[in-house]
Order: sequence, then C-alpha cells, then structure tokens
Amino acid sequence: MNIDRKHYGWIAAAVVVVLLVIDQVIKIEVKTGMALGEAIRVTDWFYIDFVENNGMAYGMTFINKVVLSLFRLVAITAIGWLLCRIVRRRLFSLGFVLCLSVILAGAAGNLIDCMFYGLLFEESTYCHVADFAGFGNGYAPFLYGKVVDMFYFPIIRTTWPEWVPVWGGTDYVFFSPVFNFADSCISVAVVILVLFFRKEMELISQAWK
Repeated sequence: MNIDRKHYGWIAAAVVVVLLVIDQVIKIEVKTGMALGEAIRVTDWFYIDFVENNGMAYGMTFINKVVLSLFRLVAITAIGWLLCRIVRRRLFSLGFVLCLSVILAGAAGNLIDCMFYGLLFEESTYCHVADFAGFGNGYAPFLYGKVVDMFYFPIIRTTWPEWVPVWGGTDYVFFSPVFNFADSCISVAVVILVLFFRKEMELISQAWK
C-alpha cells in the first residue's frame, strides 16, 4: 500500500505518542506495583526485574545526572527538528521516518522519567512499593528522577572455566543488563537504520542545510 508522503508527519506523530504511552504505562505499573529489586519470573530466560538507575540506557552511569538529562533534552530537540525537516521536504522513505520517530519516542520516554518521576512518586525501596506523592512532593527535584528499568533476559547462565584469566570460576550471565521499553525502541531503530538505511543516513546532511 502506497502512503502519500504528505501524511508522514501525522504517522510519525502517532508513532511517537503510541510508543510514549506504552513506555509510560509499563513504567508506572512497575513503579507503583513492585518493590525495588522485586523480580517476576516469566520464563527461565525472561524476568520482570524492577531496578532504577541514574544513568544512560542499560544502566550505564558514567555521566553526571543533570548533564545527562540536559544532553537528552538537546538530543531530543535535535532529532525532533530533523524529523520535521525531513517530513516537510518529503525526501526520505516512510521506513526511515518511522525509525527516527521510534528513536525520538525512546529518548523522550527516558527523559520523562528524569524530569518528572522524582516530582511525582515516592521513593521505591526494597521493602516499600512507591505510590503517587502529588506533584512536587516526590523523592527528587526536577531532572533528578531515576529511570525505571524492568526487562531482564538472562539467556545464558554459566560459569567461566577455571583456566580463564581473571574471571575463571566466576558466574557469567548473558544477557545481564536490565532495560526498559524506551531503551529497546532506541536500540532496535538504530540497528535497522544501520542495516537498511545507510543511503538515507548519508543523505541526511541535506536536511541540515
């Protein structure tokens, strides 16, 4: 089915809104329904495991919290501006527009946590399930909220052989990071861009002129 390019803007907006809603519904359900560190076994290789982090995707924490939040805000603004330019010029395929929309939604989803969760929610602990605290009465000020993660896929659990240097005899889990829906949106969209839209990425500089 051919879709008129003039409708790409509405499609992109709808994708962003739908993914943001899904992301926030999952996070709020976990935040207000589970204690920190609580895990629900779905299968041997898939758990809903509630953790929070101050850092980047998949729990990385090597950037200051405020700096990271501001960087996210700048990145989201840039991606949104670029997406608008692309949609207006009607230069790129729907697939490329959708990938950028998914990345934008994922980045915005995690930024919402940083900006507002500290203002809205009680602090989650290992023995307390958080609830809404009323705006401004939460556990942290603006931009200091923690990102809610919950998807854990310990696909392989094993032990390093004794002869392996440094790690010999220690337990090993693949895949060990805990992440959220927004993280997966960004990761999947970036992989698709790299694999299938290299030409479009080479031409993207035209949208900045």
